[in-house]
Amino acid sequence: MTAIISAETRTRDQIVRFAELLYMRGYAHGTTGNISARVGDVMLVTPTNSCMGLLDAERISAVAADGSLLSGDKPSKETFLHLAMYEERANAAAVVHLHSTHSVAVSILADTDPDNALPPLTAYHHMKVGRLPLIPYVRPGDMGLADKVRAHARSTHAMLLANHGPVVAGKSLMDAVAIAEELEETAKLTLLTHGRAVKGLCTAHLAELDEAFPS
Repeated sequence: MTAIISAETRTRDQIVRFAELLYMRGYAHGTTGNISARVGDVMLVTPTNSCMGLLDAERISAVAADGSLLSGDKPSKETFLHLAMYEERANAAAVVHLHSTHSVAVSILADTDPDNALPPLTAYHHMKVGRLPLIPYVRPGDMGLADKVRAHARSTHAMLLANHGPVVAGKSLMDAVAIAEELEETAKLTLLTHGRAVKGLCTAHLAELDEAFPS
């Protein structure tokens, strides 16, 4: 008889798989980065000081909506970022936060546009990431950052924290990871072409994409 696997068990296994994928691609290093997913009223999130490439599914933290730990290891100290995103985005099923190199590099450039940190260089960036506000620097662990994330989450599913890294929400774990990857690759393109004349997508191109692929 085929064993019945619970939604929580499947989600824990998916978190481990996607976290390892991000780690192997170089988007998470050391013990940086964290992933979460919602299963009903419970949020599963990677534990604090854990390596994204070496997670144990059974030790992933289960957290209530108020941030209290239900089971598993102590949750990431950045859990409040995930909770802030979920509070404002009812359709979000997963959140990915990275300290990925190219995205962080863009966040510390003096000429980065605070209203949209990455230009629409490709169609896929526009479709997956869209407008990317740059959130002013706040000390890690400062709960004031949650308020800033919450305010922007009302109008966008992706944002870049200055001197820190991106936070994105998706309709599934696969969706959130794909958005995070597209964001990092666009950051890399932006740095490779920084200071050079670039032919990005114009307003007409963006309107065409929005019409062809409505969100």
